[in-house]
Amino acid sequence: MKKQNYSYIGISLIVLLFGIYAVPKIVAHFQTANLHKFNKVPDFEFINQEGKPITNKDYEGKVYVVEFFFATCPTICPLMNAQMVEIQNEFMGNPNFGIASFSITPEIDTPHQLKEYAKNNGINHKNWHLLTGKPEDVVYDLSNEGFKLYAGKGEASHGGFEHSGLFALVDKDGYIRSRYDEHGNPVMYYRALDEHNFGNQISELKEDIKLLLKE
Repeated sequence: MKKQNYSYIGISLIVLLFGIYAVPKIVAHFQTANLHKFNKVPDFEFINQEGKPITNKDYEGKVYVVEFFFATCPTICPLMNAQMVEIQNEFMGNPNFGIASFSITPEIDTPHQLKEYAKNNGINHKNWHLLTGKPEDVVYDLSNEGFKLYAGKGEASHGGFEHSGLFALVDKDGYIRSRYDEHGNPVMYYRALDEHNFGNQISELKEDIKLLLKE
């Protein structure tokens, strides 16, 4: 009988010790972002809606979301930025979060016009910069080559320009990150719109921002 009790006590101690060792690791697993790491964001320098120079160094140590848009866009931009405002509000007051919105019509979107756009669209997070001030070809190169997010000339019905309805998520070290799909493939971007009834991924984006903020 005593032998059986000793065995029981021994097993209990093993379970207890395993729990002490394993629980922190299990907790750490769920607190660590299991997100794919893509290429590092290239260096950039633009002017924001306040007329201040902003570079990628202003985002160092911050988790931020990137989009390409233009203020006079008559189609998807208002929908995208309504979603972005929702994200902004989720992380309002967090100094380690930011948003970078690059204008693909820099000749039209002056800092003054972007400031009015921000005012009219509820953009008020101090780390949400609406960026302009570079020639179109520089913006297109950053979009198409740097972020792999399409931007270019488009049909008149779209305001004369086209761009994707996707958001890119960047970590504190400047790398593009994303979660994996059900097949284990990294998705790279987050859909801001309900494209072809696939639904948007704003909730997933919020979850992944929170994970990266813990890293």
